[in-house]
Amino acid sequence: DYFEYHGEFYDIPKTKMTPAPTEPLPILIGGHADAALRRAARNDGWMHGGGTEDLDELLAKLNRFREEEGTADKDFQIHVISADAFTVDGVKRLEDKGVTDVIVGFRIPYIKGPDTEPLDAKIRNLEWFAENVIAKV
Repeated sequence: DYFEYHGEFYDIPKTKMTPAPTEPLPILIGGHADAALRRAARNDGWMHGGGTEDLDELLAKLNRFREEEGTADKDFQIHVISADAFTVDGVKRLEDKGVTDVIVGFRIPYIKGPDTEPLDAKIRNLEWFAENVIAKV
């Protein structure tokens, strides 16, 4: 069916998604502020934005908000950016913290300008990750 939405901040004209999802899509909320963590706690998951803030502290707040919202027993996704994702032991540490997915990259996302790394180097990075982490997790 067609869908439309007209709100204070967004105006979506009649739109049809084809093919339609067979199951509801999870709503993941990103952000490190308490308001974002609380919003995530009321939905299906949280996306970490990386940075230098303490992941353990953010996860503790998120879990506290889930308890307060009555959603602590609900399926919940936690997607993080962490250097721990580049080792098998690190992935296990993240799993122990309740992390369900890790976001990995091989280029610092804050570098401005064109990506000058050759394709063969990108492929080598992916092969290394596949052999040394994915295959062993």
